[in-house]
Amino acid sequence: MDYTLYKKFGAHIKKVNGTTGVLFTLWAPNAEKISVVGNFNDWNEKKNYMTKDIDSGVWSVFIPHLKEGTIYKYMIADKNMNMFLKSDPFAFYSEIRPNTASIVYNPFKDFNWEDKEWLDKRAQENIYKKPTSIYELHLGSWKRNYNRGAGVEDGREFLNYREIAEKLVPYILETGFTHIEIMPLTEHPLDTSWGYQGVGYFSITSRYGTPEDFKHLVNECHKAGIGVILDWVPGHFCKDAHGLYRFDGTPLFEYDHNILGENPTWGTANFDFTKPFVKNFLLSSATFLFEHFHIDGIRADAISNLLYLEYAREKTGLKNSLGGDAKLEAIDFLRTLNEIIFKLYKNPLMIAEEATSWPLVTAPSYKGGLGFNYKWNMGWMNDMLKYMSYSPCERENHHNLLTFSLMYAFSENYVLALSHDEVVHGKKSLLDKMSGDYIQKFDSLRMFYGFMYGHPGKKLLFMGGEFGQFIEWRYYEELEWKLLKYPQHDSMKTYISRLNEFYKSEPALWEKDSSSEGFEWVNHKLYSQKLISFIRKGENPEDFILVICNFTKNEYINHSIGVPRMAEYKEIFNSDKDIFGGSNVTNTEIIKPINRELDEQPFSISINIAPLCTLFLKPIFRKGGFKL
Repeated sequence: MDYTLYKKFGAHIKKVNGTTGVLFTLWAPNAEKISVVGNFNDWNEKKNYMTKDIDSGVWSVFIPHLKEGTIYKYMIADKNMNMFLKSDPFAFYSEIRPNTASIVYNPFKDFNWEDKEWLDKRAQENIYKKPTSIYELHLGSWKRNYNRGAGVEDGREFLNYREIAEKLVPYILETGFTHIEIMPLTEHPLDTSWGYQGVGYFSITSRYGTPEDFKHLVNECHKAGIGVILDWVPGHFCKDAHGLYRFDGTPLFEYDHNILGENPTWGTANFDFTKPFVKNFLLSSATFLFEHFHIDGIRADAISNLLYLEYAREKTGLKNSLGGDAKLEAIDFLRTLNEIIFKLYKNPLMIAEEATSWPLVTAPSYKGGLGFNYKWNMGWMNDMLKYMSYSPCERENHHNLLTFSLMYAFSENYVLALSHDEVVHGKKSLLDKMSGDYIQKFDSLRMFYGFMYGHPGKKLLFMGGEFGQFIEWRYYEELEWKLLKYPQHDSMKTYISRLNEFYKSEPALWEKDSSSEGFEWVNHKLYSQKLISFIRKGENPEDFILVICNFTKNEYINHSIGVPRMAEYKEIFNSDKDIFGGSNVTNTEIIKPINRELDEQPFSISINIAPLCTLFLKPIFRKGGFKL
């Protein structure tokens, strides 16, 4: 096993016999001839042939006097002497699309990192007992460059990584998120793939600048106390002619078996995890991102596609050596991946997008798990978005959608994800999914976000959701920032900002996220009233929060709810406050308990609950706590 293949393969600036040039090294065991071509030799395949090591299938050539910035490709001849051009699988930098050549680049050059304090802090923290609120974004459509002047930099579609840092870091600080999660930045030819169909697993996309520019973005985030997670696709790759597909004229990176090798869902090819080099290639890609870009975590995409032999396709009865449908070699890869990352880096986030009921995704490999430390909770997301689409009068017949997630909420370490996938392809934006009229949609979305932040699990919200974008996400244009001129949208942004700050200030909402000890139902049976109430608990027995959610358009005055302690209570957060765009039905006075059992609790209180509202109450035992 070698998880640093990038140190050997690709194009490396070297000095040989006193002459500086570039050493090219490539794995293509089934090729008949290979040469390096580019502007430096007029793309003449006869000038710079590579030499093959027969035993390893590795080709190499040293070309003197080449420098950083040289554009190149490999001209490969297969066994039948068919000739084709390929980009370097280990390229550290690439041309911007539609061009597809690789660029000689030194990824090992010194960079003035200023994030030691952040990395040291991350190494000491227990991430399971920390607040985690992730802002997912697509760099090409968060904000775009609309400067159409005559200057050298004018007319670019995209902002540079440095320009993004200048705008994004203060925005994340303003809105209160703890991390950003960036959709894939590995080089990819097609914008419409959003980065999920890649070719350059060591090449940060040049759409937004150089690798140094991206390092600057990460550095600025870390200096501001913001974590950086990258989406990464270990299961499949695009079939563009210059990429990994049929790289040496044979199925090299993909399976030779047609069913295993082809991915009809996305029109891509699946990596072959039976080949040691392919596994090492992907392991090296992951460690490269952590080592050279100081990222804090990976969100591994489409893990279900790796776990099953025939996932999301017509079944042919394909079985593994044990007679089951699990893809054993891919499972072994995932366990190895996580073991390596957790061995090399302190407290990384290894998050799986896994959409089935596969067990122990977030358990360590020595316990039979896959070794991730978090998994997206796709069940909660699907159930809740379906529930919120019903009108309040229909919801009593679908109450199970609201409560079912608590049957399994502690079986894994979950992230509650409202991601990009839920606001595209005709699914509507989050705001437009809500039932009701214009104002009720905003009320419902604030209430839903409040429920999400009260529910066990870390949080993720896709860009645009923080101010209630009405249209679906469009990868080809920036978010509708103009909506912030309208009061309801501006108030929604204020709400998310305050909700994040409130969440981060209350340990009861995150200290016991993955333990049933941190959650207790008060009442989940009021299906006809569409009211639920529950308690979130911190490690301190006196640190608990009562969460009440009203999923109807009805207002409840002096509604009685059971409480566990004979203490005074105070409303500490309410989605219906007027500064958030609500009607301001709140509980401004101290709430006195009475000695009356209710909801299987020894005491009770009476409160006012606004329509379509989530509110949070806290007992008064000690000083401190969040104040709105």
